[in-house]
Amino acid sequence: MHIIVRSSGLLLVLAFISACQPSAPSGPPSAGKAEVGYVTLQPTSVPRTMEVPGRVVALATAEIRPQVAGIVRKIAFKEGGVVKAGDVLYELDDAKFKAAYAAAEATVKKAKAATAGAQTAFDRNAKLSQSNAVAAQTVDDSRSTLLQAQASEEAARADLETARINLENTTIRAPIGGIIGVSAVSVGALVTENQTDGLATIRQIDPINIDLVDSSANLLRIRDEVDSGQLGRNAGTPPAVTLTLENGKPYGTAGTISLTEIVVSETTGTFTLRATFPNSQRVLLPGMFVQASVDLGTLNNAFLVPQRAVTRGDDGGATVYVVSADNKAETKRITATGTSGNNWIVTGGVASGDRLIVDGFQKFSAGAEVVPIEATINDNGVVEQDLTTGNGK
Repeated sequence: MHIIVRSSGLLLVLAFISACQPSAPSGPPSAGKAEVGYVTLQPTSVPRTMEVPGRVVALATAEIRPQVAGIVRKIAFKEGGVVKAGDVLYELDDAKFKAAYAAAEATVKKAKAATAGAQTAFDRNAKLSQSNAVAAQTVDDSRSTLLQAQASEEAARADLETARINLENTTIRAPIGGIIGVSAVSVGALVTENQTDGLATIRQIDPINIDLVDSSANLLRIRDEVDSGQLGRNAGTPPAVTLTLENGKPYGTAGTISLTEIVVSETTGTFTLRATFPNSQRVLLPGMFVQASVDLGTLNNAFLVPQRAVTRGDDGGATVYVVSADNKAETKRITATGTSGNNWIVTGGVASGDRLIVDGFQKFSAGAEVVPIEATINDNGVVEQDLTTGNGK
């Protein structure tokens, strides 16, 4: 009987403790499902640009070298200044070249006199031969003497022209206009004909060229977009190019593509584009590195996918998560062809009306059921959505 009483007491205590414990709440229908933010994709027309690195090169470069040997008598330009084609740059000592010219002139006069004498003898013998006063052999000899005299005169005139050219070459002129650099010689220096080292260098920098390098794979991708009709552009209009300088600032004037190299490098697999820019302020200098944006046209029926929504696998392929019709997280592999702001430009893998997941990735895995909440992404790529309440921030 004592045992029964104690058991009843224990039952009463257990019943009291159970009554004091709170009952487990009944969960909502979405219990255990992750809330995710999504945006609805719609196709749009996107300006298609190609971002490529580039290097500034002069429009034309001329290294100044002497064509005759001599002592530098005068330097007629200001280093770092602007010169025009034909401007005098250097003057060499020309005394010996003047003497050579005078000697060649005298030789020409002597040859002319010899030609005139030979012509007179030939004419006289030819007239006498008509009356058989001289032998035919005499006429032939006088004709030969005349021809030799004429040839000697022509050779003398050629020597005179050479002496004139050499005398003119003692004055070294600018072959092109542009900015001239530092002189490698000073007054009194001896220079030689066609020497290896240049005296100075002239560079044309207005306008100026930018050499751009891109991969051949990207070139093929762009051609496919044009051939398929995805990429529309005005036929016959060269693509416009804008620049970003090394300090991050944009270059104020746009340029145009002026040349496309038709050969792909065997070592790097790249090809070269050349763009031409006005450069009146001399902001662009040869050797500078720049970042160029080439306007390729408009990409039709493309999707702007926020970069935060794209992940890449081990093979480099890009994938996104979308909310399926039965509210499950579904992966899709996409084709991205470039960027626009904080978005990837996607041309394949998604469709109009897809609910693209942009937030809450840490809460689910592929195939899991989710609670989709429409979100908004600002211009900085930040999701303006509080998934804990479902309300915008």
